[in-house]
Amino acid sequence: MKILVTGGAGFIGSAVIRHIVNNTGDSVINLDKLTYAGNLQSLDSVSTSDRYTFEQVDICQRTELDRLLLEHEPDAVMHLAAESHVDRSIDGPDAFILTNVVGTYTLLESVRQYWQGLSGERKANFRFHHVSTDEVYGDLEGPDELFQETTPYAPSSPYSASKASSDHLVRAWYRTYGLPILITNCSNNYGPFHFPEKLIPLIILNALECKPLPVYGNGRQIRDWLYVEDHARALYAVVTQGEVGETYNVGGHNEKENIDVVHALCDLLDQLRPLKGEQPGSYRALVTYVKDRPGHDQRYAIDATKIQKSLGWVPQESFETGIRKTVEWYLENLEWCRAVQDGSYQRERLGASVKE
Repeated sequence: MKILVTGGAGFIGSAVIRHIVNNTGDSVINLDKLTYAGNLQSLDSVSTSDRYTFEQVDICQRTELDRLLLEHEPDAVMHLAAESHVDRSIDGPDAFILTNVVGTYTLLESVRQYWQGLSGERKANFRFHHVSTDEVYGDLEGPDELFQETTPYAPSSPYSASKASSDHLVRAWYRTYGLPILITNCSNNYGPFHFPEKLIPLIILNALECKPLPVYGNGRQIRDWLYVEDHARALYAVVTQGEVGETYNVGGHNEKENIDVVHALCDLLDQLRPLKGEQPGSYRALVTYVKDRPGHDQRYAIDATKIQKSLGWVPQESFETGIRKTVEWYLENLEWCRAVQDGSYQRERLGASVKE
């Protein structure tokens, strides 16, 4: 197969591309605008492969999308390009509406035109896979409730509302035009190459600099944590084996309160990179509670039964194994982190070009 991945320089997108190049015989076209969250250094390990091509394109640019599809003739599109940080969506919703809603619409129309021009097996086998989030469901009340594929949408933030909008557009293009779509909704991802504004890398890097470790409210918000490489395997299973028109929830079976995640990170750092001094103490002493986020959802939890039963996917990492791998990766890749923190990684976008 030849798979077009939008947002392929992002956290999850780059994990998907690394998985495809390293574990399959498929080819990948990486389409990315290279916003602040797009980092081509996350793809250094596969960038020289003859099965990898990069295109710097904005999904809101219809003409460029049309050109790219006709030129590369993909067999599937995996749509991961999105603005995804809740705090940023609260401070400035405009970019989220533009990229997540208008961008998804523009991409759908371009892909629909391309798909309608295909014939025979190529048309029958084509897939459009839209990657979304469990945040579209809002939050859960009871301790035993789980998000299922049929859970009603109740988004709380501008980010989750924009993703819910894009999900509805994708389903409408399936119902109205017959575009062969698949949708996945995933829980919180973590792992290597995660942009440092997100909770886990932020805590790790702040701790290493002995800075405060900010925790919203009382820290009792619950999330289901999914190791990013497990998610990449799930997404590939869906695009290659999933049933057209279906939605699959992807979760890690790892519900944790935010404060417990922070404490787990502190404890691992105490082992792997202990504080120095006569009385070093623990990184836990750096935990600082800050004013809660507006409209903060209390609990997310995924029921991943459907993808397990129908596609045979199960996460390989527990939270304990995944979080240790994550901390070890950051300790071993501080240069990547520094390049993100000082902005030098962004210079790559100035020289980004199509790979010959």
